[in-house]
Formats: sequence, structure tokens, C-alpha cells
Amino acid sequence: MTKGWTRKVVVTRHGGPEVLTTVTEAIPEPGPGEVRVRVLAAGVSAFDLMYRRWGRLPGTPALPFALGEDVVGDVDALGPGVSRLAPGERVAGGTWALGVGGGYAEHVCLPADQLVPLPPGVDPAEAVCLVVNYLTAHQHLHHIGQARAGERLLVHGAAGGVGTALLELGKLAGLEMFGTASASAFALVEALGATPIDYRSEDFVARIRELTVDGVDIVVDTIGGGRHLWRSYRALRTGGRLVWLGSSAVETEGLRVAATSMAISALLRWLPDGRSVPPCPTMDELARADGEWYRATLGMLLALLAAGKLRPVIAGRLPLAEAARAHRLLEQGGRPGKFVLLPGA
Repeated sequence: MTKGWTRKVVVTRHGGPEVLTTVTEAIPEPGPGEVRVRVLAAGVSAFDLMYRRWGRLPGTPALPFALGEDVVGDVDALGPGVSRLAPGERVAGGTWALGVGGGYAEHVCLPADQLVPLPPGVDPAEAVCLVVNYLTAHQHLHHIGQARAGERLLVHGAAGGVGTALLELGKLAGLEMFGTASASAFALVEALGATPIDYRSEDFVARIRELTVDGVDIVVDTIGGGRHLWRSYRALRTGGRLVWLGSSAVETEGLRVAATSMAISALLRWLPDGRSVPPCPTMDELARADGEWYRATLGMLLALLAAGKLRPVIAGRLPLAEAARAHRLLEQGGRPGKFVLLPGA
């Protein structure tokens, strides 16, 4: 039995960033099939903000609970029956088995089969970006969108954590890319290999038609909402695929965005015009259904990172105790990439 104490950040009540509280508790012991990880980096996501803010999202646990979907750290202890990992091994993985998160902590116990060893010399803060952002991007671009070299890709929210991941992976796949973003992020979008489109001042459908004549092959829509998805569909050429990845518009328009997104997606699937809206299982669902896909794909992404072929955009590195500040900065927008918490800082 390990003696000692550890810290984690929990949601004490639903509301603004101020509801995040740092608590101290006994270091947890791993159960059968689990390992305990000493966390070096934990990712901050838009889902964290939504679960913190609202208590009526599906899957929200009882208060208090810890957020954090993705972690990188060192194996600290093995539970009964674990043989594929060793103490001291550096690993990356997701916290889905815990329900909602759990990664905002100095120590967390996770199923061993959800963890993938890191290549030597990889920056933990960069590696943690791959666990949710790049896996999600890879799933929607390749597993769902069936991207092929030479095709055209439009990414909404191109400067965000998932958006920048989509552009990096799209460039590696040999795609011609376009991305909606604010004017302040144009240089970043261009550096990642895409033609930027100002979502505030330009009609992206008209701009895509101007740039391509007949439209794009894939639109990855991270915004959601009935009207936005319909416009994304109109930007497709014949044979194109609309991939609905998320509903970031929830932040400004509320939970009704999810309902209108599901309704318009269902209706668009019935249109006999050669364009399609493929079903989009969540990355959580796919990882649970096919653990080998999850481990193999994350391992491949980590290898690309180690080889210098991926360079995740990090919006900021903050100590664990500044989780509330990370949430405020993410809500304010204007900082490209992903915020990362560093429990050891």
C-alpha cells in the first residue's frame, strides 16, 4: 500500500472556471488490470468546459469529479494481472474508462490496455496533444472521411487543437486544404499548408466555389448547428463527404445546437445528389469497440512525433493549480492550439 498524498482538480459545482478546486487526497492504488500513472501532462479540451458548465450533458458524473481526457506520465505502480507495462515506463493514454476525465491530477489509475509507451525523447506536452486531438482528427479524416491523396479538404475551426491536427495530418496525406479561422490565425493556417478563409467576414461557401469552382471532397465541421452544417454540405462537390466532428457552437448558442445538428445530419443523408454524410461514432466509442485500432494509431502518431513529422500547436503550458486560468483562456479564444496542464510545474 502506497503512503502519501496527491493533488487533483475537481468540479465542485457546475458553473464558471471558478468552480474548479484543488483538493488533496490519498494516492490511489491501481486495481486489477490497472496501472497508476504519475501525470506529467494533461490536456484541456472543449468537452472539459461543457462538463464543468452544465450538469445535464449525457454521462456527467455526480459532483465532485475531475476533468481531463488525455494524460502522459510515468507508470508508478502496477495492479494485479498487469504485465505489458513496467514501473518507470513513460506512457500516453485516455481516461475514458473513468467516465468523464480524471486527468487533472498528479496521479491517476488507468486500465493498462488504454496506455501506449512513448518513444524516447518525446516532449510530454506535445505527446498529450495526440491522445485526443490527433486521434480524433485521424479518425474523422481517414476512418470516416476516407481521405485520398489529391483530394480537397475544408476544415472549420482550423486554428483550434483539433483543427491544427487535421491540417497536419491532411498535409501528410497529400490533400489540398482550406481552413476557416480568424484573420489573426491566418499565418498559422498558411504555415500548416492550408488556404485560410475568414469566418467572420467571408462567406466560406462562396469563397470555396471561387477557389475550386466545383467544391471540396471533404468538409470536417467542428462548429455544428443546422445552418452551419447545411452550408458545409453546399461546399461539397459531387462525391464529397460532410464529416460532422463536433458542436463548438454550443459555447455561444447553447445545447440546442446538438439537437439541430443531429436533425440536419439525418435529413442530409436522404438527399440523392451524390454527396454524403457518413455516420460519425465518437472516438471514445471506436476506441472501446476496437482497442487495437486505438493503440496502433496512437503508436503510429507518437512515432511521427518522435520523427519530427508532427509538431502540435500548444496554446499554453500551465501548472495544474492554474486549471481555472486555462479554462478562462480557452473560453476567451484567440489562442491557437491546445492548452496543457503540467502537474509537476
